[in-house]
Amino acid sequence: MKFSANLGFLWNDKPLPDAIRAAKAAGFDAVECHWPYDTPTSAVNAALEETGLTMLGLNTRRGNVDAGDNGLSAIPGSEAEARAAIDEAIAYATAIGAPNIHVMAGFARGSAAHQTFVGNLKYACEIAARNGITILIEPLNSYDAPDYFLTTTDQALAIIEAVGEANLKLMFDCYHVQLMEGDLTHKIGRLLPSIGHIQFASVPDRGAPDHGEINYDHVFQAISGLGYTAPLGAEYKPRGNTNDTLAWMNGNVKLLTTIPIVRSAC
Repeated sequence: MKFSANLGFLWNDKPLPDAIRAAKAAGFDAVECHWPYDTPTSAVNAALEETGLTMLGLNTRRGNVDAGDNGLSAIPGSEAEARAAIDEAIAYATAIGAPNIHVMAGFARGSAAHQTFVGNLKYACEIAARNGITILIEPLNSYDAPDYFLTTTDQALAIIEAVGEANLKLMFDCYHVQLMEGDLTHKIGRLLPSIGHIQFASVPDRGAPDHGEINYDHVFQAISGLGYTAPLGAEYKPRGNTNDTLAWMNGNVKLLTTIPIVRSAC
């Protein structure tokens, strides 16, 4: 099993290039981030080249954070700003070789928001495809992000079908899905053809995956048994120093090499 460090939360007290180096030193196989736009792509590329890591993905800008924005692409009337954020994300991802972009929906409701999101995603997918980039959409839970437009995997699948582009995939964050729907391993198995990236954190506190209501030994084993080989994104909020929260990683790697998958026919 491979793991990616989400540098939006892990080592987020360091400049992004130094966080990349810290992730490599800790044994991660890849990195990902939220909003890297204040860091020159040259500095990110230098750290990626030095470490041999890939930046798996990044997010589109949220908009006016001071005004409470958490994405723009499902907000009717914000199409120009949303598409500018998409253009910026594609340019940055292309410059650093990132294969995925999470297009953030924002706070909205109703059929007009659905149509706006579908239109902006079609725009994003068309441009991203020219650069070999996959667009991701991620359901967020209603406890942490009340009124966020995209909240469930069924809603995400309906949007993916409406857009109809091969490079639009689901970001399956175990933390968010557990809070909204549960039944993680069955859902991952059913949705795997539509999944572009998997993330995880403990529930309910979004900490390291070594406590809480999700048995990640079981979840990671199930994912491995499905033949999923891409790095899983550690997007959790460390309590204190990130390096002091990584015992789970070595523990689960060892477990997955010794416990077989057992399936029942009934």
